[in-house]
Amino acid sequence: MCKFHGGAEELEGGAVDITKGRELLPANVIPTHYDLTMEPDFENHTYKGSVTIDLTVVEDSASISLNTMELEIQSTKIFHGPEANRQEEVISSEPKLAYNKDTQTTHVSFKKTIPKGSFAQIHMEFTGILNDKMAGFYRSTYKNTDGTEGIMATTQMEATDCRRAFPCFDEPALKAAFTVTLVAEKKFTCLSNMDVHSDTEVTASGISKQAVKFNKSPVMSTYLVAFIVGELNYIETNEFRLPIRIYAPINQDIEHGRFALDLAARTLAFYEKTFDSNFPLPKMDMIAIPDFAAGAMENWGLVTYRVVDIMYDEKTSGASTKERIAETVQHELAHQWFGNLVTMDFWDGLWLNEGFATWMSWYSCDKFYPEWKVWQSFVTDTLQGALSLDSLRSSHPIEVPVKRADEVNEIFDAISYSKGSCVIRMISAYLGEDVFMEGIRRYLKKHAYGNTETGDLWAALSEASGKDVEKVMDIWTKKIGFPVITVTENEKDNTVHLKQNRFLRTADVKPEEDETLYPVFLGLRSKDGVNDELVLMGREENFPIPDSKFYKLNADHTNLYRTSYTPARLEKLGKAAKDGLLTVEDRTGMIADAGALAASGYQKTSGLLNLLKGFDDETEFVVWNEILTRIGSIEGAWVFEDKKIRDGLESFRRDLVCEKAHKKGWEFPENDDHIQQQFKAMLFGSAGASGDAKVIKAAQEMFKKFSAGDSNAIHPNIRGSVFNIALKFGGKDEYDIIYKTYLNSKNSDERNTALRSLGRAKHPDLIKRSLAMTLNGEVKEQDVYMPISGIRTHAEGIEALFVWMTENWEELARKFPPGLTMLGTLVQICTSSFASAENLARVEKFFSDKNTAGFKASLAQAMDSIRAKSAWLDRDRKDVAQWVNAYQVKNIKSEL
Repeated sequence: MCKFHGGAEELEGGAVDITKGRELLPANVIPTHYDLTMEPDFENHTYKGSVTIDLTVVEDSASISLNTMELEIQSTKIFHGPEANRQEEVISSEPKLAYNKDTQTTHVSFKKTIPKGSFAQIHMEFTGILNDKMAGFYRSTYKNTDGTEGIMATTQMEATDCRRAFPCFDEPALKAAFTVTLVAEKKFTCLSNMDVHSDTEVTASGISKQAVKFNKSPVMSTYLVAFIVGELNYIETNEFRLPIRIYAPINQDIEHGRFALDLAARTLAFYEKTFDSNFPLPKMDMIAIPDFAAGAMENWGLVTYRVVDIMYDEKTSGASTKERIAETVQHELAHQWFGNLVTMDFWDGLWLNEGFATWMSWYSCDKFYPEWKVWQSFVTDTLQGALSLDSLRSSHPIEVPVKRADEVNEIFDAISYSKGSCVIRMISAYLGEDVFMEGIRRYLKKHAYGNTETGDLWAALSEASGKDVEKVMDIWTKKIGFPVITVTENEKDNTVHLKQNRFLRTADVKPEEDETLYPVFLGLRSKDGVNDELVLMGREENFPIPDSKFYKLNADHTNLYRTSYTPARLEKLGKAAKDGLLTVEDRTGMIADAGALAASGYQKTSGLLNLLKGFDDETEFVVWNEILTRIGSIEGAWVFEDKKIRDGLESFRRDLVCEKAHKKGWEFPENDDHIQQQFKAMLFGSAGASGDAKVIKAAQEMFKKFSAGDSNAIHPNIRGSVFNIALKFGGKDEYDIIYKTYLNSKNSDERNTALRSLGRAKHPDLIKRSLAMTLNGEVKEQDVYMPISGIRTHAEGIEALFVWMTENWEELARKFPPGLTMLGTLVQICTSSFASAENLARVEKFFSDKNTAGFKASLAQAMDSIRAKSAWLDRDRKDVAQWVNAYQVKNIKSEL
C-alpha cells in the first residue's frame, strides 16, 4: 500500500531505475553463516542472545555495518584470518559502535583494516525486549483452561523485523545459512526452521534448562528465519516423504489441525511434482500463534498462522472458513519454492513472492477441490480487489520503488498480492498452462537458493514459450493502473472500435496520467467460441466480430481491464446471460464492470440498478455475491443521504433476495455442497440485514435459543448474520450476550464472529463500548480492526469512528507504531467511509500537521476513496433519487 514515489531515474526507453536511492548496507562484507543463540525470559519479557556471523570480505574494511533495532549490544568482537585456513585472530575486542536510528543500523569501526579476500567474523552479545508488537522476537499470550495465562515466544521477521530480534544483514539478497540454538526451560517445546541436531542440559541463571541446537539451514534471507519457544501439542502425518507436524498452544484442541495437516501433505507432494523440485528441508512444521499480525507467514520449514487460519472444527466453523484455511495453507506452502528457494532481490520485487503464491493457492485449490469452483470466486475476490485499489490515483505499480525500511510494509496490499496474481493468471492464459509451468520449472532450477528480478521470470517464460514475454508483460508490472476499453459498434461491417484509456475511480484522469498504452488481451467471446489471439497494442483499433448479435470482451475475465459498452449492448448482454450464452465468470465480471463504471461516471447509476434488477432470476452464488456487493457499494456511498432514498435502496435489495432466501432456506443438511452452504448463508444474511420479516424472526428465534444455552442453535454458516440481525434490531441485552460469547467461547472462529458483530450496534452507548474495547486490553492488538470494521457499516458509527480516532490519536500512534501495518489499517477504517467534500476536508485538516510516515499510502487511498464517492454523489444524486421514487411507485401499483 505504497504510493509511487517520484524521483526515480528514467532510463532509455522510458523504463524506471527502481534501484536508485535505496538505503542499503555497505557492500564491503557479505554474510555467509550465522551461529545464533537465543534465551527468552518470560517473567521479565526480555531475552538475551549471542550471534557470530561469518563474513566474506570483498573490500579492504575498517568497519562493518549491520541492522539492529531496539537491541542493547552488550559486547562486540571482530575476528579475521586467511580465507584458505580460516585461522581466526581477534583484531578488536572493543570496537567503536555508532547507532543510526533513522536507518536502523549499527556501524562497527576498528583500527586494523581487514584485507579484501579475508575471512572475518563479528561476534555480538545482546539483549532485547520480548515485545507485544507481533514483530521480531515477541511474546504471544493465551488463556489456559484453568483461567491462567499462557505465554510463548515466537517470531515474525518479514519484512524488516529480523533486526528487532538479533543483529543481522537484513536485506533479501544477503542470504546466508543459519545455525540456531534455543535455551529454555525443559517444559517448553523449541522449534526453528530446521530439525533438531542436539538437546543438551545446561545451567542458566542457576536453573537447569535445555539448549536445543538445530541443524544448519540452507542459505536463506533473514526475513524467513523463525524460532519458537512454548508449551505446545502437536499432531503428525507420514503421508509425505518427510515428517509434517501441526503445533498449537496447549489450550487448543490439536485435532482441529487435522484438516490443514492432511492438506499440507497432499499439497507438498503436488508442488514437488508440479515444480519438478523437491522440498529441500528435512521437515515441515506449521504452528498456530495466538497473537499474529498477518494471516500466515511462510518461514522456511516453520510456517506460522493465526489460529483461525489453520485450526478447523467441522462442528463450529462454516464452509467459508474451510476454504480460507485451504487457500492459506496452499499459499504458504507455495512460498517454500517461490520466495524461499528463489527470492526477490529486493522488496520492489515482492510481487514475485506474493503474486505467484496467491495464484498458486487458487490453482492448487482448484485441482484439489474442483467442486468449490474457485476460479469463479477469483473474479469477485482477487480480480475485483486488484481493480478496486488500482483504480485510485494513490495506487502504485506492481514493482514499486522501495527506498527505506519504513516503506516496505505499505506494499503488502492488493497490488502485490491480487494484481500480481492476476498478471500471473493473464500470462498463464496467454502462454497456455503447460508452457507456463515449464517456464516456472526452468526459473526455479536456474535460480535455486538465489535472488531474482522480474526480468528473470520473463526470461524463463520466454525460453519455454518462444515468445517475447517481457515485451508483452513488463508494462503491466512497471506501470500503475489499468485501462478501460470503450466499445463503439460499426454494425455495417461487423466491426467494433476499441479505445483504451486510464481508468480512475475518481473520474478525473489527467492527460499526463493517460500516456501508458497496455497490451490488452481482448478475449473475444462469440457464438463461435473464444478468440484469444486478439490484442489491442495501441490507443485504438477496429476489430472484426463474427456476429454483431452476440459478442463479449474479456471472456471469463482473465484479463485486467474494464469494458464500457453502450446501454443498448449492455441490454443485449443481459439477455445473453438469460439465454445461457455467458459463463458464470462472464456474468460476474460484467456486473462488476458495470458497477465500477457507474461509480466513476462512465454510466448512470440508474442503469446499473436496472441491470441488477434484470438478474433477479440468476441462479449462481458467485454472480449473486457480486450483485449484492454492487448494491452495497451504492448504499455505502449514499449512507449519509436522505433516509427515504436509503430505505428505497434497502427495499430494492430486500425485494431481490427475500424470495430466494425463503426458497433456499437456512437449514444445512449434510448433503448440501460447499457452494450451496455459502449461497444460503449469503442470501439469509442479506435478506435479514435489509429487513425481511421472515428471516429476522428466524434469526431472533435462533438467537433466543442460543442465549438460553443451546450452543448448537445457530449454524456456523449463519452465525455472523444471526448476531448482526440481533444487534441491528435489538439493544443492550443482545449486545451483552454477544460480548460474553466473545469473552468466553473456546472456539476462535466463534469469538472472532462475535467480535466483528459487536460493531453493528447503533446505540451511542454501545458504539462507545465497542470502541473502548480496542484500547483497554479486551481485544488482542491483532484483532482491533474487527469491532471497528462493523462500526463503519452505519452512519452513526462512521462519524463516531473518526471522532474516536482524533481524540485517541496519540495513544493509537504509540500502541500501533507507524512502521508496522496496523496503524494504516486503522486510519483507512476510520476515514474511508466518508463520502463528502466536507468530511474529506476534516480528514485532511486533522492529518495536516501529523507525521504520516509508515501509513501515508493508506491515508492517501482513504482520501481518494472519499473523493470518488463525493464525485459519484454529485453526478448521480438526482439520478438515484428518481430511480428509487419510480421503483417505489411501481411497487405500490403492483401491490394494489
